[in-house]
Amino acid sequence: MRYLLGIDFGGGASKATLLCEDGKIVATASCEYETLYPQLGYAEQNPDHWVDATCKNIKSILSKSSVKPADICALSLDAATHTAVIMDEDFNVIRNAIYWTDTRSVDEVNFLKKNYSEIIDKQVLHRPDTIWTLPELMWIKNNEPDNWSRVKKILFAKDYVRHFFTGDYVTDHIEAEGSMMFDINKMQWSSELCEILDIDTHMMPKIVNPTDIVGKVTKEASLTTGLCEGTPVLCGTTDTVMEVFASGAVEKEQMTLKLATAGRICVITDKPFPDTNLINYSHISDGLFYPGTATKSCAASYRWFRDTFGEDYSELDKKAESVPIGSDGLVFHPYLNGELTPYANPNLCADFVGIRASHTKSHFARAVLEGVAMSMLDCKETLDNLKIPHQESAVIIGGGGKSPLWRQMIADCLGIELVEMKYADSSFGSAMLAGVSVGIFDSLSDAVKKCNKEISKTYPIKENTVQYKKLFKKYKAIQKALEPVYNGEDI
Repeated sequence: MRYLLGIDFGGGASKATLLCEDGKIVATASCEYETLYPQLGYAEQNPDHWVDATCKNIKSILSKSSVKPADICALSLDAATHTAVIMDEDFNVIRNAIYWTDTRSVDEVNFLKKNYSEIIDKQVLHRPDTIWTLPELMWIKNNEPDNWSRVKKILFAKDYVRHFFTGDYVTDHIEAEGSMMFDINKMQWSSELCEILDIDTHMMPKIVNPTDIVGKVTKEASLTTGLCEGTPVLCGTTDTVMEVFASGAVEKEQMTLKLATAGRICVITDKPFPDTNLINYSHISDGLFYPGTATKSCAASYRWFRDTFGEDYSELDKKAESVPIGSDGLVFHPYLNGELTPYANPNLCADFVGIRASHTKSHFARAVLEGVAMSMLDCKETLDNLKIPHQESAVIIGGGGKSPLWRQMIADCLGIELVEMKYADSSFGSAMLAGVSVGIFDSLSDAVKKCNKEISKTYPIKENTVQYKKLFKKYKAIQKALEPVYNGEDI
């Protein structure tokens, strides 16, 4: 039997999936790492923690499965985009990577809006925001000149880890689209946008396709992980498109709803939809795109609540389930790191509003889940207002979708049917992509057909949808009232 290995790097953990050529998952492994918050609005990760997590996961998978390393045909990686690793000429990391949820680059964003809007509008499918790589790197240039003077190489999260395996210096075009340094029309690095950083495009990695084999596992990486020296390694791509692919969304008008560190609703289209409230990326299927809305702190909000106030997710779900819709008047906005759709405002803050002496931990737990659901409804209404054609159902992906309570809540709040696939995480998608690359699967559709299947549907409860629509009006009114406060305006 032949096997395929996919490895993902999410907001708080790396997951590896070993897939057999018959479409069955043989083993999985997961390893958490921390996000650092050195100052208010800052979010950073140590790139070496990604490598350490990868090595632990591979060793764990080989131990669990007893699969011979020689039978693993290919390895593919994915990660959240925007997260750049700056290095010297010998690929030594200069500083921690600024994670995409970081909001420190507000001044740089305003500078770009004022001075480079025309170029960005022509070359990039996105509008300036703190989530993009360009303003993050501008902040380093403006505030850490000693560090910036040493920069000779720039890679992105999954590419940095892959470099550990192969020594290559490349990235894929979908990752590049998330940098705000890439000309989508010419499909190359933009000299005009790179000049803002006073760097030459030759400093940037070579751009290839996600399915391209870009190297092989080196002897050193083999000794560290247990993989066979010479195992082919794909370039790979971003985590969201791998989740979209894993869920089976490879045709126009299919929709995915993601409850992960961040939340996203994506629709498969045959063209991009440039808009302040949308994130546009190419799909791995030629000629298709997956424009989507996004909320920054989705499952991250629930994780924050768990880590801050204790108990595991199953216990918190039980508590939340005991509370009625609307949390007895308690409202939560999940803006822990500012917000994207539909506000594009890094200044927004999370809040609990309407606290009464009668409220318990159970109320707060439910309010967090409902607040995220309201934010996802904000995302869906944005897609509807832009008249982007989509099916009236969505495949639910991300760790949050494993909660029956949260699934039902989202279905009720948005008033749509949610389809749960047996597998839908990005490491699974990366393993399937590896199979397409080396010819084990004939096509993207063939990979989905052989590896995945629908396991459940969650239908909206009409009376609950009516209640959530009323709650949504309250949620929006509170956001509107508090935004001037968070913006520091004179009241």
